[in-house]
Amino acid sequence: MPRRKHLRGVSEEEQRQYEHILESAKKSSRYGSRAKEVAARTVLKHHKKKGHKKGK
Repeated sequence: MPRRKHLRGVSEEEQRQYEHILESAKKSSRYGSRAKEVAARTVLKHHKKKGHKKGK
C-alpha cells in the first residue's frame, strides 16, 4: 500500500492511525472533501492529549 504524506511531529503509530481514519472516512463517504482534515485533527488531538507538544 502506498504511503501517504507523513504528518509532521507524529509517530509511526499515529501515522497509521491517520491513514486508517482517512480510509474509513472515504469508504463510508463521511466528511466528503474534509476527510483529510478530520483525520489529521483527530490524530493531533490524541497526540496532544498524550502530552506531546506539536512538532516534537
